Amino acid sequence: MVSIGLSESFSRDHKGQGTSDRRFTFSNGMVELLYLRDRQEANNAPAQKMRFPERIQKENASPFGIILTRTSDSNSGMPFSGWKYQPDYFEPLNAFHVGDNSEILEEPLCVYIPFVGPVRRKEETGTFKSMSHVQLSVPLGEMSETLCVLQSTDRLQIELGSEHLVTLTLDHGRSGLSRDLCPDLPLVINW
Repeated sequence: MVSIGLSESFSRDHKGQGTSDRRFTFSNGMVELLYLRDRQEANNAPAQKMRFPERIQKENASPFGIILTRTSDSNSGMPFSGWKYQPDYFEPLNAFHVGDNSEILEEPLCVYIPFVGPVRRKEETGTFKSMSHVQLSVPLGEMSETLCVLQSTDRLQIELGSEHLVTLTLDHGRSGLSRDLCPDLPLVINW
């Protein structure tokens, strides 16, 4: 991603979860590459219900996660059914809401962050400035209720396909350029 001109923002270890990340931040969203740092830590509570080691081992498991934040002042509750995940690296009461589909390894993890927001994002113009569209392909016969709820998310399209793949369009694809990062990452970037 850096080789095509994207700027990496910051990285960190997720204590108690056994993962680390690399992030690419845009004016209206972020791409986070999460990887397993410590299998034993990931298999311990509270992180074990996230099933990160199993997601890596199982051949057709989804390599993706979708994280949503509040975009309005209303606190209308959780956008989908799920469970509370209190990671060690957050202060108590600041917890993720993880979708019930977390047991379906073939689907992406769906996470809502209720304590952040409302997030007001302004779309910037230029090269590699904003996320215009994210198309997520999942090789399933049908989607869970959790994943169906995400179909109404702004700039996100989820479709049934033949493979796990994300097509990320930046800056409305103005330059007409594209890079397929497969097989290293199941990601196509258009800008």
